[in-house]
Amino acid sequence: MLVENWMSKDVITVDVDDSMQDATRLLKEHNIRGLPVMENGKLVGIVTDRDLKKASASDATTLEIHELLYMISRIKVKDIMTKNPITIPLDSTIDEAAAILLENKLSGAPVVDDKGQVVGIITQIDIFRVLVSFTGVKKAGIQFAFQLEDLPGSIKEIADIIRKYGCRLMSILSSHDDQVDYRHVYIRVSDCDRGRIGELKEELKAKANMLYMVDHVEKKKEVYQEYKRPSGSWIVG
Repeated sequence: MLVENWMSKDVITVDVDDSMQDATRLLKEHNIRGLPVMENGKLVGIVTDRDLKKASASDATTLEIHELLYMISRIKVKDIMTKNPITIPLDSTIDEAAAILLENKLSGAPVVDDKGQVVGIITQIDIFRVLVSFTGVKKAGIQFAFQLEDLPGSIKEIADIIRKYGCRLMSILSSHDDQVDYRHVYIRVSDCDRGRIGELKEELKAKANMLYMVDHVEKKKEVYQEYKRPSGSWIVG
């Protein structure tokens, strides 16, 4: 899951000497929240919708409309941009990019190659697309959640039981629990024999600590154990 495969490659940029009015127009036209700022082909900053709102005069309501428009047209992007913006290296993975955005409370960031050239932009929406794609949630199915001992083959034992009932494995997500000897495992499946779901559920509960089952076909959720959100990094299988 590399950033270069999920980023937006058609990057809309502005020049340092463009006006605040130009930046506002571009954001609205392209329905985006931020613009890399360029100077002589080099990335020097980023301007967001938040920057534009902050730059609006606090006493704007006291101005005539023509005065306000004139003021906005005089403000340059370089006057309101964030300098030395945080960037994402092109060879980063999606989870690395997500961590950078989360840590810095960003909605998106420019992607740069090894020469520092802007080659794309990655946003929260792009990361949501990855999550939806890799979990297979758009295809109605069943998600099982387990707490398993962190031992070799523990996930395979559960997956083999699920396959025995004719289910197709769509995704496997795993995360270490707060207890290092255990991990939370989430398995999404489809195309199961609906007449044997009850039998499958009972065999899984007998084999492992099943936390819950969400049946997206029947639109119901069954919780079997107290569930706490796990900590740690995700593994996608």
